[in-house]
Amino acid sequence: MIRSSARELLLARAGAAQRRETLARPGGYDRELWRTLGELGWMGLAIAPEYGGAGLGWVELCILEEEQGRMLLASPFFATSALAAPLIAAAADEEQRRTLLPRIARGELRIACALAGTEGRPPPEGIEVVLAGGGAQFELSGVSELVIHADSADLLLVLARAAHSPTDLSVAVIPAATAGVSIQPHVMLDLTRPMSRVELEGVALTRQQLLGEPGAAGAALAHALDRARVALASEALGGAEQVLEMTSAFVKERIQFGRPVGSFQAVKHRLADMMIAVEAARSAAWYAACVADERPEELAEAAAIAKSYCCDAFFDCAASAIQLHGGIGFTWEHDAQLYFKRARATATLLGSPAWLRERLVRRFAGGAAVTPVF
Repeated sequence: MIRSSARELLLARAGAAQRRETLARPGGYDRELWRTLGELGWMGLAIAPEYGGAGLGWVELCILEEEQGRMLLASPFFATSALAAPLIAAAADEEQRRTLLPRIARGELRIACALAGTEGRPPPEGIEVVLAGGGAQFELSGVSELVIHADSADLLLVLARAAHSPTDLSVAVIPAATAGVSIQPHVMLDLTRPMSRVELEGVALTRQQLLGEPGAAGAALAHALDRARVALASEALGGAEQVLEMTSAFVKERIQFGRPVGSFQAVKHRLADMMIAVEAARSAAWYAACVADERPEELAEAAAIAKSYCCDAFFDCAASAIQLHGGIGFTWEHDAQLYFKRARATATLLGSPAWLRERLVRRFAGGAAVTPVF
């Protein structure tokens, strides 16, 4: 029922024509659709009932992510509900959770997470924002790159390290309009997911603006990032499914040499490869979503497998779609290029497939030095 209602809504409100219009709007998302999603309870689907949510799990949230991936929905949903919300739930104290999570569940907040340094390495590597001070007063300074939907966010979650120790990590909550915060939108390859550079210069904050204990956010961050990787895997799965269906329909209609191009054996082989990739990606994504709900001790492994495989499958399917669409597949007017760009950009978020596979090998090797696997 969740999938059916989500697909019906997005087909009506976020189709190809609406997508092009949305990309030209300030912030790169549809404000009216965001309001509708809040009214339908999408943002609170995986938030516990005591914090105003529906109390469902990551499986249900990933169904929504998969359907949004099908439509390349330009929305702060991932940044707010699949990244910020689990980070708050894992890192914040009870008072902070009761303050922030109900507002997320009602769709009142759009939150951007400033987690990466200027080199774009997956957090917590390369963090350049430094938290100084102590007691009741703190200060943030530094730069965070590739912050999703920062230019339309109400709040920023900023990952910072202590000046004396790169492993002492804290997460600060600050309004986007705070003095000393500069948000500079980038022109990105993927137009459907706006990103910005966030610069912080002497941003003052109180102890209450730090989630949980200062310097103790490392474990919560790792858990939240793995859940977000599972959501990204589901989104990539949805995109791969859509380009397969779109391409299959096209080759049945396109006539060449007096017959549909889909009747040629070479084209059938290419479509078969796409289908196999999609089916395997579906298994990986759905399993990882179940693990997120039921076996948290296996989450890091399942998330790495799902995101690396699903992102590769999406990229390969999107590249094949462009080829099988022929000349039209390369044009700006056709949506194939939008799926290809989303696939390429999604692969780099929160760790590339190569980085995640190396992480898996190191995990299996017990932390020993290994040759990276690509």
